[in-house]
Amino acid sequence: MDIYVVKPGDSLWTISRRYGVTTQAIIDINQLQNFPHLVVGQALVIPTQESAYRVVPGDSLWSISRKFNVSVASIAALNGITNPSVIHPGMIIRIPQQSKNFGYIEANGYLEPTTPEKDTQRVDEVGNYLTYLSLFSYQVNADGTLKALNDDAALAAARNHRNAPLMVITNFEGGTFSTDLGHTILSSDSIQQNLIANVLSTMKSKGFYGLNIDFERIPPSDRELYNNFLRKVVTALHAQNYVVCTALAPKTSGQQTGAWYGAHDYPAHGQIVDFVIIMTYEWGWSGGPPMPVAPIDQVRAVLNYAVSVIPAKKIMMGMPLYGYDWTLPYMPHGSFAPRVSPQDAIGIAIKYNAEISYDMKSQSPSINYYDEKGTAHIIWFEDARSVRAKFLLASRLGLRGVSYWELGSPFPQNWAILNDMFNIEKVV
Repeated sequence: MDIYVVKPGDSLWTISRRYGVTTQAIIDINQLQNFPHLVVGQALVIPTQESAYRVVPGDSLWSISRKFNVSVASIAALNGITNPSVIHPGMIIRIPQQSKNFGYIEANGYLEPTTPEKDTQRVDEVGNYLTYLSLFSYQVNADGTLKALNDDAALAAARNHRNAPLMVITNFEGGTFSTDLGHTILSSDSIQQNLIANVLSTMKSKGFYGLNIDFERIPPSDRELYNNFLRKVVTALHAQNYVVCTALAPKTSGQQTGAWYGAHDYPAHGQIVDFVIIMTYEWGWSGGPPMPVAPIDQVRAVLNYAVSVIPAKKIMMGMPLYGYDWTLPYMPHGSFAPRVSPQDAIGIAIKYNAEISYDMKSQSPSINYYDEKGTAHIIWFEDARSVRAKFLLASRLGLRGVSYWELGSPFPQNWAILNDMFNIEKVV
């Protein structure tokens, strides 16, 4: 599978001829059926089986394998090379498809249930590519009871795709994560015991595989209270053969403090729970200045710290399935930027005759355009190139897997590349 960036004068026909595939194959894998034409700068997934490469001075099979992110053995086998050191400039060698070259990975997707029909559709669209389905969320009340969640349809769909369902509990209240509610829960042993009992009862009755604890904006002074709560949860749930994971804010050091970071103790979570999901997104956010949602340099900095204090096989890297459309000039405390899917972004570029740019430092695409009123906009979003860069990072660091926020934003290229590069683990 290749990624091709559309240039001026390109058409589906010329691109298909270049790669020896049908135009329909390109349309199908990128879901271009509703787009009247291509966009300059648009990244397309091309379902190729192999490519050709002309050896240049200084090349070795090892350097070529690194260039194309395939193994030396796979190149040698495809070309019948018995002595890998005997290649010469001008020689044409075949480069194998990268399919499944990166081994096994787990993938989690968060879903906020809406209606049974929509929930079923969303799980059916991507369920084959998921290990876990996390239902967001069972909100915890101040007495340790839980607000009900209408997730029966999503759970039924998850079973059809062998997705291990995770129950998500949050300190969400009044439209945001509540610091006061978090403190109330963590400072009372009786509330915690009631909460654990209610969690176990719900998990048993609904058939959950495990628990995802997403407590955010916990007071930094409550860090050890939170760690102790996790120990209680893990002890109780492991006794019933459930797995436990947590969602963590993105930190680059143990000294990073603040409302979102201080109480999230990476080393402790790495020791206590089965795995963690690090929310490596929202650098660019709806209420903030325009910038990439998940710039690879920032993501890398967080994960480099994470793997230094948490076993890599306990870490899932967060990935966004969306971008934002900011009005320019950006005004602090102004209107929030609406969320857009990668498919939406392409449609907007077509509508306003805009081109797509790509920032190499952040490995993120963007679109600058003017709307009907002459107002300037910028969209930062994700495409085939940006997600592949993140998959390569996860592979190089030896991470457990990736986790998506959130299902329901159309992004067919992500799933095609994920499935091409990795074998998706199924645990049920």
